[in-house]
Amino acid sequence: MDRTALAEFLRARREHLRPEDVGLPPGARRRAPGLRREEVASLAAMSTDYYTRLEQRRGPQPSVQMLASLARALRLTDQERDYLFRMAGHNAPARLSDAAHVAPALLRVLDRLDDTPALILTNLGEALVQNDLAKALFGDRTSYTGLDRYDVYRWFTRPGERDKYPADDRDRQGRALVSALRVAYGAMGSKSRAGELVRALQQRSPEFSAVWDEHQVAKRFADHKTLVHPEVGPIELDCQVLFTEDESQALLVLTAAPRSEAEEQLKLLAVLGPAAA
Repeated sequence: MDRTALAEFLRARREHLRPEDVGLPPGARRRAPGLRREEVASLAAMSTDYYTRLEQRRGPQPSVQMLASLARALRLTDQERDYLFRMAGHNAPARLSDAAHVAPALLRVLDRLDDTPALILTNLGEALVQNDLAKALFGDRTSYTGLDRYDVYRWFTRPGERDKYPADDRDRQGRALVSALRVAYGAMGSKSRAGELVRALQQRSPEFSAVWDEHQVAKRFADHKTLVHPEVGPIELDCQVLFTEDESQALLVLTAAPRSEAEEQLKLLAVLGPAAA
């Protein structure tokens, strides 16, 4: 671990960013350039004291999970993230994986979306970041651990997961999740996390196995769907997806038609706050 290089790099990246670069209001005039330490700490879900000690070349070696959070908070590129990991004494994460490093380009778009639900997913359907309206609509999907982090796994192992969709649309949704997993499996291989998901689901769900054996391979780029919220009821939304160049991550945006009932429902969701996941 190179404490000096790590501290200097963190400080340089923090001072390079402006509040509006990370979705924060500009606020009052600042004495120093860039973000404040407490702002970076908040974005990375860590204490200000812990982050401060890193910039002051003190404290313990940060974990891989902590470094991934810092890379996301500081909007690091892949090369910058790799440097961060190495200066902290860790190997750089593999590029072609479902690692939790969020593509900065997608984050910049997400930061500007505060009036419609939006979230960033891996190619395996793992939620990495959600805005407040997405948490109000879906619950905090980033809070799951283990295989439960993946949409397709929860769909076939947690019956309550399907309550978010009308009964007559659940078969279509399940098949879409399986066909998307086929795409990831083809790209990542049988020894990847995609392969682990397939094997775990084959052991736990005969329904999954039956659909998997149909060998459907497809990714949805756009959709019109109805989502059921426990307090607001059914909400009709249009779904658009923006992929990274390698299609390993995607920004999912759900919008309501202008002056529609769904638009009013989204405004109500903003007041109600996060739903139960």
